[in-house]
Amino acid sequence: MSLHSAVILAGGLGTRLRSAVPDLPKPMAPIAGRPFLEYQLDYWLAQGIDHFILSVGYRHEVIIAHFGNRYRDARLDYVIETSPLGTGGGVLLALDRLDADQPFLLLNGDTYFSVDLAQLDQFAQASDSDWCFSLFRTTETSRYLGMGVTPSGRISELKSSQDGAECLANGGVYRVRPHALRGLLSQDRKSFEPGIAASLENDIFPSAFAAGQRMFGMEFKGSFIDIGIPGDYHRAATILNV
Repeated sequence: MSLHSAVILAGGLGTRLRSAVPDLPKPMAPIAGRPFLEYQLDYWLAQGIDHFILSVGYRHEVIIAHFGNRYRDARLDYVIETSPLGTGGGVLLALDRLDADQPFLLLNGDTYFSVDLAQLDQFAQASDSDWCFSLFRTTETSRYLGMGVTPSGRISELKSSQDGAECLANGGVYRVRPHALRGLLSQDRKSFEPGIAASLENDIFPSAFAAGQRMFGMEFKGSFIDIGIPGDYHRAATILNV
């Protein structure tokens, strides 16, 4: 297994969840008395991740005060957004904390997806991918980024469509080569740099796709929950079996 580090995007404002969790950043939303982020950390710790870089912003002091620099056997580092940077800006901010030559796991701080890390890593290595996406089937295609996928698993299309037709969609768990992100920073035609706001789905992914980076996806059928809206947040305890 070549993956030991993960970046967790935990800096969002969480405006859609405010009615249910008014005073906390989304990853700290309580599920059966524990922060959602603890369930995430537990899951990936059990699969061999021992270094987490938390990209934090809104109410970041709550996250840092709760976890500190260690959680169980894992080291925790933080990068702090002084203004909202979006999902793309959040990962760019963390780049300098990563080994330049080692792939890393990228996670959404408000999503739990029970992906088999060994399978994801093996597929990414076999396909020589720069970006390897964990995909799930959904009909909520206006909420999640749908993806066209060839029989070999190569991403052929990034697409949004109306709800109703089932498709494979981005599940918010990625295996990424750092040089793929750094390659985008050096492109004159698209300006990305740490400290500048950007969206993964609207900016980073389309630019990587247009640049011909190797983007592959693998379907997983494990438990999936995105706590970004109150209805799904209230279902989370059932999905997490707590």
